[in-house]
Amino acid sequence: MQDLTQRSVFREDHLQFRDAVRHFFDKEIVPFHAQWERDGIVPKEVWRKAGREGLLNTMLPEPYGSGGDFGHAAVLIEEIARTGASGLGFPLHSDIVAPYIHAYGSTAQKDRWLPKMAAGEMIGAIAMTEPGAGSDLKSVRTTARRDGDHYVINGAKTFITNGINAEIVVVVCKTAPELGAKGVSLIVVEDGTPGFAKGRKLEKIGLMAQDTSELFFDNVRVPVDNLLGEENLGFKYLMHELAQERLVVAVRAAMSIEAFLQKTVDYTRERKAFGQTVFEFQNTRFKLAEAKAQATMLRVFVDDCMRLHLTRELTPDRAAMVKLNATALQNKLLDEFLQLHGGYGYMTEYQVGRAWTDARIGRIYGGSDEIMKEIIARTL
Repeated sequence: MQDLTQRSVFREDHLQFRDAVRHFFDKEIVPFHAQWERDGIVPKEVWRKAGREGLLNTMLPEPYGSGGDFGHAAVLIEEIARTGASGLGFPLHSDIVAPYIHAYGSTAQKDRWLPKMAAGEMIGAIAMTEPGAGSDLKSVRTTARRDGDHYVINGAKTFITNGINAEIVVVVCKTAPELGAKGVSLIVVEDGTPGFAKGRKLEKIGLMAQDTSELFFDNVRVPVDNLLGEENLGFKYLMHELAQERLVVAVRAAMSIEAFLQKTVDYTRERKAFGQTVFEFQNTRFKLAEAKAQATMLRVFVDDCMRLHLTRELTPDRAAMVKLNATALQNKLLDEFLQLHGGYGYMTEYQVGRAWTDARIGRIYGGSDEIMKEIIARTL
C-alpha cells in the first residue's frame, strides 16, 4: 500500500487528523464492529463519542463542524475503508446531509441543526430513493402540499442509510408535481414529527452493521421554515452536490483496494500449500502485481479528483468517471483477493469476504453505473 505521507494531496494537518481518527477507531470501533454487524446497527452512543472527538461535520466551519475541509473528510472515509468498518454512516451524515443544510439552509436553520449534528446528538439521513423509482430523481412521487404556514408531506422512501438512527432527514419531495424535475424541493423533517414513521430495518447482503430502512410520511406537517433554499429548486441543489457524494464513494473504494491488497500479500506470504507459500506461486505474484499496478493508477486519479474538489473544481462528469472506475476496480480486485485466500476467504474472520460483499453496493448507490455512463456520454 502507498505510504500515506507521500501523497501530496494531504497536508500536515490532515496527517495529524489521521492519527486521531486511527486512535479513535482502534479504541471505539474495531473491537466492536463484528457485534454491530450481528445487531444490524451502530449504537447512537458511538455517534456521540465521534462528535465529542471532532470526527463529524469535519469539512464545515465552526460551530457547524470542526473547521476542516474535504481532506479531513477523506481521511475519515479512508479509515472506515481501511478497517472494514462499513457500518459507520458518518460520511453520509457529515459529507452529504450536513453540506446540504450548510449550503442551502438559512442562518436560523444552520444554527438549529448543524451544531447538534457536529456533536453526534442529531444523526442525519437524506430521503431520495423511492420504491419503483431507483436512481430516477425526476420520478419522485412524495409530495409536499402547502397549507398555510406548513407543508403537508405524503409518500414513502426506501434504502435510506442511517434510517433507523436518523433524528433529522432531508426529504426530497415534489412541491409542484406538474413541473416534474422543476417541481422538486428539499424539506427537513425531524424525528418525532407526527405522521413520520420508520419502517422495517432492511435485510441486505452487505453493510450488515449499517441501519438501512424504509421511511413513511403520512400527512406529516412541518413548518414552511423547514424548506431548504427556495421552493422547486431541489433538483438543481441535488445535482450541484452529487459530485461530492460520488467522490466519497471513490475515495472509499480506492482505500479498500489498497488495504485488502496488503492483507492479501500478508496472507499469501504466510499460507503454505504444496510445500511452499501461496505467494511463491507465479500466478499469485502476477495477480498481486497486476492489482498493485491497477490500484496505483486508480490512486493517482482519485487523489487528483480530491485535489480538484478541494478547490471546488471537480466537474460532474469527472466525478462520474472516478466513481465508475473506482467501484468497478474495487469489485474486480476484491474478488481476486478473496480467491487468493481460498476457503478462508469465504469465512467472515478474514474480512476480505465481507469487504467483497460490502463493495457491491458501490456500483449502485450514489448513482448506478448506468447513470454514471449516461453522464459521461453527454460529454462525448
